[in-house]
Amino acid sequence: MNHPKTFHLHMVSDATGETIQSVARACLSQFEGVEPVEHFWNLVRTDRQLDLALEEIEATGGVVIYTLVDPHLRGRLEETCHRNGVPCISILDPVMHAFGQHLGMTGQSTPGRQHALDAAYFGRMEAMDFALAHDDGQQSVDLFDADVILVGVSRTSKTPTSLYLANRGIKTANVPYVPRVPLPAELGEVRKPLIVGLTKDAEHLVQIRRNRMTMLRQGGAGDYVDPEQVRAEVLEARRYFARRGWPVIDVTRRAIEETAAEIITLLTHRRQHVAAMRGGGPVPASSTGGTERPA
Repeated sequence: MNHPKTFHLHMVSDATGETIQSVARACLSQFEGVEPVEHFWNLVRTDRQLDLALEEIEATGGVVIYTLVDPHLRGRLEETCHRNGVPCISILDPVMHAFGQHLGMTGQSTPGRQHALDAAYFGRMEAMDFALAHDDGQQSVDLFDADVILVGVSRTSKTPTSLYLANRGIKTANVPYVPRVPLPAELGEVRKPLIVGLTKDAEHLVQIRRNRMTMLRQGGAGDYVDPEQVRAEVLEARRYFARRGWPVIDVTRRAIEETAAEIITLLTHRRQHVAAMRGGGPVPASSTGGTERPA
C-alpha cells in the first residue's frame, strides 16, 4: 500500500485567507498522492502575529505561500524563510506587477482591500438574500428581478448553485420541475432573467435520491427513486426545456463551480448581446444591473 506523500504548507495572509487557500487547493489538485500538513495564518497584520507563524515555519520547514502587502512584514517573512532554506512565494506579486506595468500605476498596500464594504459587497448581500427568498420556488411574484433562474428536477444542485452565483453578486432564483405540477406562470412572462435548465443522469440521480432518503430515514419514496420513473421525469424535463429554448446544463459530473462558470458565461453573452442591441458597451457578468419588469 502506497502512503501519501506529506509536507508542511504554511499559508500566511493579512486578510481572510480565502485567496491563498483557493490557490493552494487549485495547485495541490494537480499532485496525486499528496497530503499537505496545513498551517493557516490569517489576519496577520502585526509583528506579534507574524512571530507565531515564523516560529512554526522555523520548527517544521516545508513551503510558505503568502499574501502580505506590508513591506516590513513581507521582509521579515522572506528573511526567515531564506535563512532556513524554506521556499517562500508571494502569490499576488506576478499579477500585481503585470497590472502595474499595463496601467502605469502602483497598487495600494492595503490589507483586505477586496473585502471593503462597497457597492459590490452590498450587491452580493442583496443577491444572497434574493437567492434564499427564492429557493426551491418559494416565491415567484418578483422573478422578473432575477438575473438567473434555474429550473431542474429534484437533486440537480439548484440550491448550492444559486448560492454560489449569489456570492458573485448574481441574483438567482431556482424552481423545481415536478412532473404533472405546473411551473409558475411568471416563467413565461419574464424578459430580463436568463433561464437555465439543469439536468442529471437518471441512474446517478436515483442513487443520490436513495442516499438522501436513507439519511433522512424515510422509506417507501415510490416514484421519487424508481429508476423508470426517474428516467421518464428527466426526459420530460429535458423536452420541456427544449420547447422553451432554454439552455440546458448536465450537472452529472460537474462541480458546483463548473456549473456556475458555464452559467456566468451564458449570462455574459446574453448581456453583451442586449448591450449591443441597445448600442451600449459590454456588461460584466458580476453586475446585478437594474430592475427590468416584463413587457
